[in-house]
Amino acid sequence: MPRIALVTCSELAELDDDDRLLLRPLADRGIDAVPAVWDDPAVDWSSFDLAVLRSTWDYTSRRDAFVSWASSVPRLLNPAEVVRWNTDKRYLRELEDAGVPVVSTWWLTPGDRVILPGEKTAPSDALAIADEYVVKPAVSAGSLGAGRYRADEPSHRDLARAHVTRLLDRGATVMIQPYLSAVDAFGETAMLFLAGEFSHAIRKGPMLSGPDDGEVRLYRPEQITRRSASDVERKTADAVLAAVPGSDDLLYARVDLIPGPDGTPVVLELELSEPSLFLGHDAAAPQRFADAIASRC
Repeated sequence: MPRIALVTCSELAELDDDDRLLLRPLADRGIDAVPAVWDDPAVDWSSFDLAVLRSTWDYTSRRDAFVSWASSVPRLLNPAEVVRWNTDKRYLRELEDAGVPVVSTWWLTPGDRVILPGEKTAPSDALAIADEYVVKPAVSAGSLGAGRYRADEPSHRDLARAHVTRLLDRGATVMIQPYLSAVDAFGETAMLFLAGEFSHAIRKGPMLSGPDDGEVRLYRPEQITRRSASDVERKTADAVLAAVPGSDDLLYARVDLIPGPDGTPVVLELELSEPSLFLGHDAAAPQRFADAIASRC
């Protein structure tokens, strides 16, 4: 009987509720699946036929250690090289260079002068005059460390500057993006792919209501409902995955899209490392994911 690890974090040592939906379908396929915490030194990763990354959401403050760990696991999916590439959102630059429509992003690195949208010295582009914008670190999960600010609100300017400075001081790369108002009514469309095939889609409601509160938690609560992806969303997601290095070896993928200023979808994030797959929002999704895993065993 193949034995696989469903890799998680210590706060979810018995798996997230969504991932637990996999246990019965895997058992029905003759696969012994057990939770395993990624940074638990007692785990013998060589004892597993396969390790499947799931809810390892505490890695963001220790990304280097996480990437090093991923490289040490004999059979990890998605592969360690994908984890290295995808756990830093600077991959958006590569997608943009490949012609994929991504949300406009202004990047700041430690040592850069802090200039915010709406300030007189800001570059004269669309992002610089955005009414609202988002500040977040390039290494993050679950929308942690992200805040929403108004360019015309003096108190927000002070809070945003403090937020950016705090991130830069800890050595983080900072992303500043326009707040796309379509998220308030339309929401995000997250498209899920299993073994290279489209599985299902969900709608994510707005999550950022204001400045970063600095609260330490594993992730922000999400408003999730099922959604049917449009043809243009499907085509955009296909273009995204075609631009991914090593896309033929992906066990799973999630493409998060949102309507841009002209209504056409732009990529907010591409999740290849430890995304929620929202298996509970499609009755057949746990079976499809179990089939995908079984094919790799």
